[in-house]
Amino acid sequence: MLKVVIAGGFGAGKTTAVGAVSEITPLSTEEYLTEASAGVDSLAGVEAKETTTVAFDFGRLSLLDAPVPLELFLFGAPGQDRFVDLWYDLARGAVGAVVLVDTRRLASSFTPICFFEEIGLPFVVAVNQFDGAHRYHPEQVRAALELPACVPVVACDARDPSHVAGVLLTLVGHAVQNASAGAVRPAPTSTLQDA
Repeated sequence: MLKVVIAGGFGAGKTTAVGAVSEITPLSTEEYLTEASAGVDSLAGVEAKETTTVAFDFGRLSLLDAPVPLELFLFGAPGQDRFVDLWYDLARGAVGAVVLVDTRRLASSFTPICFFEEIGLPFVVAVNQFDGAHRYHPEQVRAALELPACVPVVACDARDPSHVAGVLLTLVGHAVQNASAGAVRPAPTSTLQDA
């Protein structure tokens, strides 16, 4: 059993990805956007978005055909920067993370990428291919995000269960490779920052 965090910017497709692959009815904390968030959450590029995750999404996926049968517990993180303190709790005990990227709003990807780099949790970047969005080669996205060559960057459609499962297998392989190399630092055990 492995815990995985699915992170990314506001509207990047995290709830969709968890729902696409979960073999159970996903737990979702989606709430309707209100006027109170109008000055805080920019809807530029995602004008049709009506809800947002306010705590986390949870799903489960069994990969019985993998070389080693796996059961993944998926935790979708809220995308707004104001929830970073919650990300520490979600990352506790995780084997790794998927950072979903929306190339129409690439700047929103920097906070989750920096977060996982800072805590030393292995992650992969999955470029969510939204309808009507320009398709960039993964290496163009790597360059734009200034990612090292060791971080896998893959294209996916967060609505497609096989795409999301493929991204999760890439993450597990990456995490195992990092663990074998001794590159993984344990995820934080507390949300407390050093004073």
